[in-house]
Amino acid sequence: MCTEHPDATPADACGGCDLTSRRSFLLTSAGVVAAALAGIGLDARGASALPVRFTSADRVGEKDLTYAIPAADGVTIDRDNDVMLARYQGKVFAFSLACPHQNTALRWLQAEGRFQCPKHKSKYAPDGTFLSGRATRSMDRFALRKDATNVVVDIAHLYEQDKNAKDWEAAWVPV
Repeated sequence: MCTEHPDATPADACGGCDLTSRRSFLLTSAGVVAAALAGIGLDARGASALPVRFTSADRVGEKDLTYAIPAADGVTIDRDNDVMLARYQGKVFAFSLACPHQNTALRWLQAEGRFQCPKHKSKYAPDGTFLSGRATRSMDRFALRKDATNVVVDIAHLYEQDKNAKDWEAAWVPV
């Protein structure tokens, strides 16, 4: 309520007082959020690069994690277990969350349809194939198998493309 115009209705313009309009408030708030993101190291492009979905797995034994098969192409992140599931072109892949260059957590850039390391900008295709940057190999893949409507990820078997090329190439399931 405007203290300078106590009889004014909300629809009336409040001439000369310091009330903030809704539009002004939203614009100011957006600026504060952008400044906060910049303060923690995210720019507008980085903010839009946050993962599409988050999940947590059901643990089966000591080394197996079970996830529902993703319903559509995209990436699902399990931060608790450092696993990323990617559904792409009729296949599901399970990746280590860490960049193979220096173990920085990778990000999925939805608008660009690829993974990227925020530290040194190494870029990867949705199937984990190395595209460009400082890394010297593709993203590390976990062994996995399909079990009805689930994907079972064997976290005891992580394949590096340069050391286990045959296993790395076979580490996906059809959907």
